[in-house]
Amino acid sequence: MRTDLLTQQRQWLAQYRPGLRCSERGQVVAVGDGIAWISGLPSAALADLIEFADGSRGLVFDLAENLIGAVLLHENPLLAAGSLVTHTRHNLSIPVGDALLGRVIDPLGNPLDGKEPPDCTQRQALDSLSPPITARDFVNQPLYTGNRIVDCLLPIGRGQRQLLIGDEGLGRSSLALDCILHQQQRQPQRSQQPQVRCVYVLIGQKRSTVLNTLDILKRQGALDYCTLVVAEARALPGLQYLAPLAGCAIAESWMARGFDTLVVYDDLSTHARIYRELSLLLRRPPGREAYPGDIFSIHARLLERSTRLNSAHGGGSMTALPIVSTQQGEIAAYIPTNLISITDGQIYLTQELFAIGFKPAIDISRSVSRIGGAAQHPWIKQESGRMKLDYLQFLELESFTHIGAKLEPSMQRQLDRGAVLREILKQDRFDTQSVESMLSWLLAFNEGLFDGHPLSTIPTTVKRLGDHANTSELTLDHPRDDWVKAIQQWLPQVDSDD
Repeated sequence: MRTDLLTQQRQWLAQYRPGLRCSERGQVVAVGDGIAWISGLPSAALADLIEFADGSRGLVFDLAENLIGAVLLHENPLLAAGSLVTHTRHNLSIPVGDALLGRVIDPLGNPLDGKEPPDCTQRQALDSLSPPITARDFVNQPLYTGNRIVDCLLPIGRGQRQLLIGDEGLGRSSLALDCILHQQQRQPQRSQQPQVRCVYVLIGQKRSTVLNTLDILKRQGALDYCTLVVAEARALPGLQYLAPLAGCAIAESWMARGFDTLVVYDDLSTHARIYRELSLLLRRPPGREAYPGDIFSIHARLLERSTRLNSAHGGGSMTALPIVSTQQGEIAAYIPTNLISITDGQIYLTQELFAIGFKPAIDISRSVSRIGGAAQHPWIKQESGRMKLDYLQFLELESFTHIGAKLEPSMQRQLDRGAVLREILKQDRFDTQSVESMLSWLLAFNEGLFDGHPLSTIPTTVKRLGDHANTSELTLDHPRDDWVKAIQQWLPQVDSDD
């Protein structure tokens, strides 16, 4: 009899087990300022996704003894104390794929450009571990930015993390945008390298800044290979916090498929302030969460995901250009020094150079690229080898002329060549240069072909010389003598045009 009863129970369970569903439910205790306090979810862990009764979602951000603190991911004016909460036991992810090219989305993948949601079949976790050392390869391919100073003196390799640092209004975002625009490949790409896919992350920016960035990318035809991830200043703090993680996840998915990618975080100083805001709202004790919030580990996890993968893992790369703000040029502040220690070099822009008209206002003496030289083309590396040192010596020598010091003829020649180099290194916004045009002015300068030219004619001469280089059949594989002979033939034509 007992055996028959057990058999019936097993049959009943077998019949209804597929319909059984076990979920952990909690209750909202308090809500406000983009934060919700919840009780009744004992198994919730950090970064777990939770769902409220109305379908909106939140992210577990803090664990207390009897409560959990969650950041809200959706605006919900009806959410109040007493609302039911479900623990989904999932981590937050974002749709990824080629459908995101040319789109403007929020950190959750929702469209902000008025179009239909992107048709993506795959999803990528926002927060994931960085690739292990066994999956990484050496940084051995250049990422050309189109900027003379960067490509010649502070080169960036594909898979590198290069920090853009300086006060607001000095052109950090413009420099990053120029780098994205240069990937459009207006000139025939003679190096046969595939186009770089770009992700631009705007964190806590004003809507006018977002619209201006979008307008530039559209007018320059760069939006086709770019994705904008936007969390405006008026967005929920949780969305602003997740913005760089979302941009990284999108680029990471392309990197895993073998593509070269570039992701710009504009900017991580705002991201650190948002993290501190969330910490204060969650009533975390002061100390590491005091001003400024200790976000070193989060930024380290974010930027460590940028790398170059070896051929066994697809051979893709993700280059990161994080932007950070300084106050009155204080490069030794807490957040800037954190990011300097995480990245592979920094490009430092100063108010002093900007004020005298040297744009981009890159301070070459305090800027460095620690690994980009390994990816630099041999011809560019050879011709620009001593240029940074010579330019710094010129700046030091020039300071003596301000006190009326009399110089020897050799020093005067060095001073004149330094002044020519300074004019060459000036560059207008959106005026990116091909690597062939850069090699042309490097050779012309090193061969002394600019000697005797008035400083006022140098910018025009360099531009026209670059036009000849772009339209010629010469490539970086041709011998140096062929380039020098060609430049010697081009210069008289350039001078006659003047």
